[in-house]
Order: sequence, then structure tokens, then C-alpha cells
Amino acid sequence: MATFSELGILPALESALATDDITDPTPIQSKAIPVILAGSDAYVSSETGTGKTLAYLLPALARVDAAQRALQVVVVVPTHELAMQICDVGRELAQKAGLGIRFQPLIGGVSTKRQLEKLKDKPQVIVGTPGRIDELIKGRKIKPHTVKSVIVDEVDRLLLGESLAEVRSIIKSMQRQRQLVFVSATQRPETTEEAEALASDLVQVHAGADQVNSAIEHFYIECEERDKAEVLRKLLHALEPLRAIVFMHRSANAEILASKLNHHKIPVVDLHGAKDNAQRKKAMDDFRAGEAKVLIASDIAARGLDIRGVSHVFNFDIPTQSKDYLHRVGRTSRAGSQGCAVSIMTAQEVRLAKRYQSDLHIEVRVGRLAGGVFHVDN
Repeated sequence: MATFSELGILPALESALATDDITDPTPIQSKAIPVILAGSDAYVSSETGTGKTLAYLLPALARVDAAQRALQVVVVVPTHELAMQICDVGRELAQKAGLGIRFQPLIGGVSTKRQLEKLKDKPQVIVGTPGRIDELIKGRKIKPHTVKSVIVDEVDRLLLGESLAEVRSIIKSMQRQRQLVFVSATQRPETTEEAEALASDLVQVHAGADQVNSAIEHFYIECEERDKAEVLRKLLHALEPLRAIVFMHRSANAEILASKLNHHKIPVVDLHGAKDNAQRKKAMDDFRAGEAKVLIASDIAARGLDIRGVSHVFNFDIPTQSKDYLHRVGRTSRAGSQGCAVSIMTAQEVRLAKRYQSDLHIEVRVGRLAGGVFHVDN
């Protein structure tokens, strides 16, 4: 397999990656980087946890002229958390590589005035949600004519409904010779068709089939619905996760669960309950810093988040589709580490474990709690 420098990535960026023990490109990075570096329009698809962010961020950084104090790359994402995460990754890489490239997040729910002040610093890269970026372009606060590349991440969420109209508007405002890169964890016909309508000569870049990382162990434990919170509490004590993500569907239930766990001295942050960007940022910062060992999130809130050291994923509310299970468990076992996924199921939900096994070709073993210890049935 080619090295990053052999793929065309700047040696300074390759050295910056090495400080985080990233030395070998993943399959999607090996395929996508040369295509994006060449300036081609591309549709990049690969499963969660395969390194898609660096697959587009590295060549985008390599194409930025740091001496030119003008906007050159626009990254459109569906959530505030993902925008902040990509900005953090990009800033750290650029700083370590000594590139002098400025990043600016542009998200809704924050003071527009403050963001306009930051834009006066002339960032070369902006990362933001479609509504805010579109608003600032229409208000002539962003000059789109200098943009070289537009990257649309999580296209299965952005090329739908209101977001689709905003993405179209953003792209339409750019010069015709700009590069378009669409990024997704899936290959859905409807989103692929929309992308092709926006860029007729798309290069399709795909790596990996829908399969689960073999370093993840899968279990389910059966209980009554009313006992799920107590079972989760006992599992957290028995398994002692380094960091754990608990998936729930409903905000009200998440708030109740967070309260119960905090009452039992288990530090928890709840993305469901975060009312604004400041609260969401604090929740993520606390989780990354290890001040809270447990993060409660929905599928939407967790999309795209790349958090190192997540040892366990707990499915409190059970995904009915195998692809959603795949996305969830992909939050653990990153960068070669071991991972564990535990689904807390009612008797009626156990059938879904069999579905995961069949669809994803994995073994989901039966677990049980006894005397404060987690046992696995043979």
C-alpha cells in the first residue's frame, strides 16, 4: 500500500499525522486522495470509522494556497458537532504541519456578529451547516468566487429536503470550475442521483463492503423494558468502560436516564439534553477529556463524531435496521483498538439480534449479569 507522501500528500502533513500514530492510509484514503488532489469531482463512500474525514481533508489542505488570504475550501456538514470536530482536526493538522491555514466554523444558533468578526481574519477554509453558509453567502458576507473546492459531508442527510435546497444554492453561487466532493457512509440511489445532478462527471470512489470491524465483540442482554436503566447501570459497573456511548431515541427518556446515572455517581453527559451550541460543546469536551465516562446520544447527534478511546457502545433503544446498528457500533474499536457493543433488549427485541447476525455476518452472544459480574453464555 502506498504511503501518504506517495499519494501526493505534503511531507509536512505526513509528519503531522505521524505524531498521532497515523502512518498508513486506510483503503478509502488510498483511493480518494489522488482523485481529490487531481481536482476531480468525486462521490466518496465508505463505512463509518474508515477515515473519510482525512480522505478529503488531507488533499483539500494540500490544494490550499496559504499565502492567499481568501476563502478556498467550503465544507458543508449537517451538525454543529461535526463542524466543530472537523475544524479542530484541520486546525491541529495545519498547525503541526506549519501550513498557516485558517479554519472557521459557521453554524446556526451562535451569534452571527461574532462569526462575521472572525471572517475578517480571512480563513482559507470554512466548515459549517448549510443554512448558515447559504445565509452568509446571500448576505454577501462570504465571497464565493475564490472557492476551489466544495465538500458536502454526510450527503445522505444533506441532499434531502430543506438542506438540499440550501446545498444547491451554495454550489450555484460558486464559480463553474470549482471542485465538488460528496462524502457518505452509504450509497443510496436517491442521494447519488442528486449528487450526479449537481456534478455530471463524478468519479465514484468506494472502499469496503458493509461489514463490521472484526475487533468488535457483540452481546445482548435480555430484560424487561422498565429494567433497562438499572441493567445499564450494572453493566457500566461490571464492564468499567474507558468511554461509552449510550444510544437512545427520545430526548425525554435520555434526560431521565442521565439523571439516574448521575445519581449513582456515574458521570454522564447528554447530547440529547444540550439546549444550545455552548452546552453541546461542553458535553463533548467533558467526554473527550474523560471528565464524563458516558455520553448519551441519538443516531443523528452521533453521526460523524470521531472520538478516540470509546471502548463500549450500549444500545438502550434498539435499532430496527442492521445498517443503523452498523453505524452505532462503528463508534468503538477505532485505530486498531478492541471494542464492545452491548444491546439491552426486551424479549420482543431479541429477534433483532438474529437479524444483525444474518445481515452483517457477525456473532451476537448472549450475556447476563450475576453478582455484579457480566457473564457470556456459551
